[in-house]
Amino acid sequence: MSLRTWSIGHALAVAAAAVLAPACNPVVHRFDRTTVVASLARGNEAALVIGEFPLLKVTDGDTIRVAGLDASMRLLGLDTEETFKRKSEYMEFDKGWERYLAEAQAKTKSPVKIPTPLGEEAKKFAEAFFQDVRTVRLERDHPKEIRDFYNRYLAYVFVEKDGKTYNYNVECVRAGMSPYFSKYGYSRRFHKEFVAAQEEARAAKRGIWDPAKQHYTDYDRRLEWWNRRGDFIQAFEIEAADHSNWIVLTHWDALDRLQGKVGREVVVLGAVGDIRETAGPTKVLLSRRRTGSLPLIFFDKDVLARSGALEAKGEFVRAHGVVTKYYNKYKKQDELQIVVTLPGQIQRDLEPPAPAEDAASEEAVSPDMPEATEPEGQAPADTLDTDAADASDADARAVEAAEREGRNDSPAPPGAAH
Repeated sequence: MSLRTWSIGHALAVAAAAVLAPACNPVVHRFDRTTVVASLARGNEAALVIGEFPLLKVTDGDTIRVAGLDASMRLLGLDTEETFKRKSEYMEFDKGWERYLAEAQAKTKSPVKIPTPLGEEAKKFAEAFFQDVRTVRLERDHPKEIRDFYNRYLAYVFVEKDGKTYNYNVECVRAGMSPYFSKYGYSRRFHKEFVAAQEEARAAKRGIWDPAKQHYTDYDRRLEWWNRRGDFIQAFEIEAADHSNWIVLTHWDALDRLQGKVGREVVVLGAVGDIRETAGPTKVLLSRRRTGSLPLIFFDKDVLARSGALEAKGEFVRAHGVVTKYYNKYKKQDELQIVVTLPGQIQRDLEPPAPAEDAASEEAVSPDMPEATEPEGQAPADTLDTDAADASDADARAVEAAEREGRNDSPAPPGAAH
């Protein structure tokens, strides 16, 4: 069956579906920087709850829209396949599934992230799951993990159906619509549930685990790579619990904690983003937000080469050294940095697995591994996401302002672990 025929049927099914938003709209309470600060001040357990929000729209299998948030969301533990959005994508698919997949893979060294019929199926699953649901409850994985690189809220989505509470993130994996996505760390609250849901879906050959369906064919390799990253992050978090100078850059209070450590040694966990080689020092930027990173400064090219930082682009590393300030004459402000003088100051995970010979069916490189250096202020390619365009500069300013207020108003949980 051609994609045109298939997509027409899908469009009719969507058109016939019930509208998610009820006729009687509930009152919308806006969740913005003020409420972020207030929620953090309530303490660890209470701070896990973002709130309840009216459901507006299902965008795809791992993206929904709600009323009241000042930014979009990234659903934790999920990475469903893409949906078809352009005529050119339909035309490419109509060449035939195997050719479509092979030609897409030939354009990149990384595993493909392209629209598939399974991506459309994941969207239909989400539409059916949320049908007749008026409100959803959003929760965090950890009080200090609030937003991602693009300033989207990191969230689990809970709904009440038939007198029971369901975690959509876990149920999406159970249905085989997504793998358990551990690329940015394991779920701290629902790891066992995600693992069990994935094992159940795989045993039953649902969704992405059904060899008869058209979907990415390299999930074993993706999972192996993601889980190694998850192990690396988890090991840091466990050790950080006993050290006040171990800092995770994605935590909302990371910059405040670094400011308090100026002139002292720290150990930080971050993903290598942009690398700027000049005639003088080389800057290796550890990504924190789209609006800012922590630079690791290398004056010695040999130290840079031996540290492995160049090969670690897009991946998580541990970096230790003394926090210092420098004056950025372009931004006209003081900024923080760590000068690296010894290769051993950088620790990273093992090398990514070598690419498989049959790239169309078994990709081995990290799915979003960058191939080029991005301009300052953009995400490292490792963090790029197809729905990230929803995160605007206004979102970035809002969360930074919220964090500034939160540093003064809310107590930090004990330890440095997530």
